[in-house]
Amino acid sequence: MAKIQDLLAYLEKNNIRFEVIAHSPAYTAHSVATVVHAPDRLIAKTLVVKADGRFVMVVLPADHRIDDHAIRSFLGVRHVSLAHEDDLSQIFPDCEVGAMPPFGNLYGLQVVVDSSLTGDDEIIFNACTHTHAVRLKTADYLRLVRPFVVSVVHATHLEELE
Repeated sequence: MAKIQDLLAYLEKNNIRFEVIAHSPAYTAHSVATVVHAPDRLIAKTLVVKADGRFVMVVLPADHRIDDHAIRSFLGVRHVSLAHEDDLSQIFPDCEVGAMPPFGNLYGLQVVVDSSLTGDDEIIFNACTHTHAVRLKTADYLRLVRPFVVSVVHATHLEELE
């Protein structure tokens, strides 16, 4: 499972209403927000961390940064680091590196979603490419993925740090 067609077929099979948004190339979550004309808080930034040797997907709003202490504490691990591009290529072989959708359940990954991402009715995320995004209801996403929903981000938004 990974190609955009597979992802869309999965959503259709589960009777999920969604919108595919084709856009100019965007390589960061903030850039996706800009090109799709959506607030950063609606863009689900998908990260993969290596936590004591295992991979975990962490999903947070585009304008937030992961809190290493919070994710270590939640996972009950000592060491957490971002996965390397080589790891991402192996875990998501049919996705462009960095464009993986937030459906870790389809790849055998535990998924942790920051609670701040669940406050809006919809989310938007990369759909395996840097030129396509998908918009769907947050409730549908949560129902399909069944992630752990906890606070794992810094309290400060990115734009406040700059």
